[in-house]
Amino acid sequence: MSTRSRAALLGAVAAAAALTLSACGKGGTSGGGGNTNFVTGHNGIDTAAAGRREAAPDLSGQTIDGKTLDVASFKGQVVVVNVWGSWCSPCREEAQYFAKVSKSYEGKGVQFVGINTRDTSTTPAVNFEKEHGIDYPSLYDPTGKLMLRFKKGTLNPQLIPSTLVIDRHGKVAARALEALDDTALLKMLKPVLAEK
Repeated sequence: MSTRSRAALLGAVAAAAALTLSACGKGGTSGGGGNTNFVTGHNGIDTAAAGRREAAPDLSGQTIDGKTLDVASFKGQVVVVNVWGSWCSPCREEAQYFAKVSKSYEGKGVQFVGINTRDTSTTPAVNFEKEHGIDYPSLYDPTGKLMLRFKKGTLNPQLIPSTLVIDRHGKVAARALEALDDTALLKMLKPVLAEK
């Protein structure tokens, strides 16, 4: 593949990511029409009943600290996925709550994972996590390619920040398209954690 072809491909991927994800938004709706099999709550949290959930796509790659991570390796646990960027002020607001809840649920069948996006290098992302006390891993996704793996019309991340709760079977159970405090985060997490 020529350098020109690679540049065109990278430009197309970046354009698709920009269209798919609105930067640092507050609230939103899912794309796609028809029967989406999920319910939008009045609290800004969308949920899908256990029998109507879509499997989470492949969420794997390099973390911001250079390690390899595959979210599928956490199957059997409830996984909270937070999409964030160090440049995003709502992300900075919610970070303290994610740090607090992740620490309080450590060892209780819950794994937190971040997806850092639109940071041009890992340096600001690493500094963000240190500053806010984030101890869980974050995948590095500067162009938004991980978000493009979600099917249109599902509980997919569309804004930054977005938060997903993936059930023990690897299916997306809940989504929020806004910054969350600890109360809202627990409203998403607890019902999925209580499922058998």
